[in-house]
Amino acid sequence: MCFISFFFLFIFSMLNFFLFIYFIMNNLVIFLEWELISFNSISVVMSILLDWMSLLFMMFVSLISSVVIYYSKSYMSSELNLNRFILLVLMFVLSMILLIISPNIISILLGWDGLGLVSYCLVIYYQNLKSYNAGMLTALSNRIGDVFILMVISWMLNYGSWNYIFYLNFMKNDYIMMIISFMIILAAMTKSAQIPFSSWLPAAMAAPTPVSSLVHSSTLVTAGVYLLIRFNYLLLDMFFLKILLLLSGLTMFMAGISANYEYDLKKIIALSTLSQLGLMMSILSMGLPNLAFFHLLTHAMFKALLFMCAGVIIHMMNNIQDIRFMGGISMFIPLTSLCMNISNLALCGIPFLAGFYSKDLILEMVSFSNLNLLIFFLYYISTGLTMYYTIRLIMYLMVNDFNLLCIYNLYDEDYVMLKSMFFLLFMSVLSGSLLSWLIFSYPYMIYLPFNLKMMVIYVSFFGGFMGYLISNMKIYSINKFLMTYNFSGFLCMMWFMPGLSTYGLNYYFLNFSQKLLKNVDLGWSELYSGQGLYMIMKNYSVMYNIFHINNFKIYLFSFILWMIMILFLFLI
Repeated sequence: MCFISFFFLFIFSMLNFFLFIYFIMNNLVIFLEWELISFNSISVVMSILLDWMSLLFMMFVSLISSVVIYYSKSYMSSELNLNRFILLVLMFVLSMILLIISPNIISILLGWDGLGLVSYCLVIYYQNLKSYNAGMLTALSNRIGDVFILMVISWMLNYGSWNYIFYLNFMKNDYIMMIISFMIILAAMTKSAQIPFSSWLPAAMAAPTPVSSLVHSSTLVTAGVYLLIRFNYLLLDMFFLKILLLLSGLTMFMAGISANYEYDLKKIIALSTLSQLGLMMSILSMGLPNLAFFHLLTHAMFKALLFMCAGVIIHMMNNIQDIRFMGGISMFIPLTSLCMNISNLALCGIPFLAGFYSKDLILEMVSFSNLNLLIFFLYYISTGLTMYYTIRLIMYLMVNDFNLLCIYNLYDEDYVMLKSMFFLLFMSVLSGSLLSWLIFSYPYMIYLPFNLKMMVIYVSFFGGFMGYLISNMKIYSINKFLMTYNFSGFLCMMWFMPGLSTYGLNYYFLNFSQKLLKNVDLGWSELYSGQGLYMIMKNYSVMYNIFHINNFKIYLFSFILWMIMILFLFLI
């Protein structure tokens, strides 16, 4: 099943790529309508929108998912129900494809809800308490976005159809469209884990690593960004965008800081995804959807590769995820280390790797734009923090001493995993330049002063240097850390967001519902309906049973009672 799924998805991705080339060369958009049911004057129609953007995104999603399924063949080899796992991943990919090709808000809800449901099934796949909690947090956080999409559906009843794609251009200033766009922004914020909905994304790390690789690169978390790219005509000149710009900038900053305090390998990469999502949302809220889409695609490649490398390392380290136990692994698993280093450098935006083309262009457009100082600093400090936690990760994993027991057998011979990783390595190097030629068919000239042009490099070097220093601090840093223990706890816990969203909001709702269950469902309603009726019926049936036995004593007793009553009546 693994190989068949891999083969078909790979062929599908190649087909999408050639179609994308044809569409973008000829500037084509195809709108298909497939009539499912026609009854009297009612027709239920499935709409499909094929343009260069949907085809390119589908190509990336199917390519990464095919590689991830091939990788799972080895990674999940000890899993008894491997076919069930592959089917869940395929359902996940199909939900994402449905969302990508939908110009209709109803079919978008189907894909959106499918992503939420299947992600819950995948997060709780390992079936332990931590997985169940993480799955519930993921599902409930995503339900908020689903509710907003449902409200958009009800608001769009004011128009003739749910095909939102027709209404974007000529209804910008309509107050109904303002309400709809506000709800779309909120839905996208929940799915793409912006502040204050960020806590579910690191919690979703409880899923198997191939799933994390798929979720954090091209599906689920990118659904919100993609939805806003599709709705971007509505979002221009809106007050909500300024709030979104601030919140996504803060998300970027918060995730970058938290990743520097984190020791769990998968959580560091998850927080890095959160930081990059903040970058995509912020550049989108500045009115540059094509640039956000470009970064979304380049980020998908190296982030999928980064998670795959993390999966190999966790396997080799006997399921240990703490980076303090690792070190010097480049001596033992050189090919995996090569893939990891290149994907890490692509994440940092090192020149001529995939991340450089999108990140450099984004930061130059930020310098070019008319922004205030706060947003400017949030962008550049977050870029520095990306370099900071990446160099720290490389130092802990590759350079520092190996901190585990000597008897561990670290080997780099799993060729199924290596083949899939090398394919993504090839794409992580080439996809940036390839996409910049395809998406931006004319050259951009961004003319800036020398210091602003070099600002990205200054910030990256400074961040990298700080990461190197911090990772080499041993016993000396403990005193410094204890002095700022509370502040460090605040930064480490993502500004207390998991506590607020899990215990703060959910606790009161769940506690209230527990009281309702106890007092109403198991209390009054049980007493007067379920158990109450049962007791009354039981008592009556016992009484009738006694009469039914036809016992002489009962008749004698009843006869005496009747005689006493008659005498009593006569005496009165």
